[in-house]
Amino acid sequence: MYWGDKAAWIEVSLTVTPELAEAVAELLARFTREGVVIEQRMDEEDGTETPKPSPFVRVFGYFFADAGAEEKKMRIEEALWHLGRIQPLPTAEYRLIKDEDWMDAWKKHYQPIAIGRNLIILPAWMKKKYPGRIPIRINPGMAFGTGAHPSTQLCLELLETFLQPGMMVMDIGCGSGILSIAAAKMGAERVIAVDIDPASVNSTRENAELNHVLAQVETAQGSVNLIQSGRFGVVKAHLVAANILASVILDLLDGGLAELAAPDGYFLFAGILADQADEIIAKAAEFGLVHKETRRKEDWVALVLRQPAS
Repeated sequence: MYWGDKAAWIEVSLTVTPELAEAVAELLARFTREGVVIEQRMDEEDGTETPKPSPFVRVFGYFFADAGAEEKKMRIEEALWHLGRIQPLPTAEYRLIKDEDWMDAWKKHYQPIAIGRNLIILPAWMKKKYPGRIPIRINPGMAFGTGAHPSTQLCLELLETFLQPGMMVMDIGCGSGILSIAAAKMGAERVIAVDIDPASVNSTRENAELNHVLAQVETAQGSVNLIQSGRFGVVKAHLVAANILASVILDLLDGGLAELAAPDGYFLFAGILADQADEIIAKAAEFGLVHKETRRKEDWVALVLRQPAS
């Protein structure tokens, strides 16, 4: 395929279900510049101004239309083929971007996401206000933590239910910081956010500053062992959230995750497929955690477990 002499950028995009969005975004981020956008299309909700998510999202990013563009397209197609062996994917679409700023193209399409009773995820630049909802502003120029994935939405809904003002919260695998920011905005006194990926730590810090909660959110590169080392001056919290993968949660339970909640404290586990939930519940029970609730969205579940009082 000949891209032409005047095109500055090539946009690659796929329209997928929300549960596939972050996997596709992570893949595209290997080949595109300045991150990937997960665009949540919205429908009007009963004629009100509160947006309602549509069933699909569009994942897209950009790369240079230079001499290596065709080779890059072939590498993207090869990577998508391998990912498609796990779960079928639609055909990627490619579009030339000529006389427009590609960041402006992102801004034109990225839409807010209403979650739960009170929350709304907004792109960083959006000025519109949604009365009655707590805004969480996130820079979508990244491949994770935009709020489109069902697991993230489930975790945010559970935070609304179980978080009480003044709580100490820990966010294990913080990603973009979306859960930490939500917790701070809903009244958490202090949030400790850790992630083994330094890019996630930077994103959490930047997004916390964007949302004016940097004073409440303390973040560092690491995991459960970093908290247990005393790095933050506390080793237990009222509520511990881990929106990661089931296999990682299982490993972290063996590594001391169950010890992070104070007596009567809560764990919110997500990133779990429905058929993995029983294994997580059984493993947590080995450490004395009591299963309190399961919430499901599409093929994904989030679990609420509680540390006994004594």
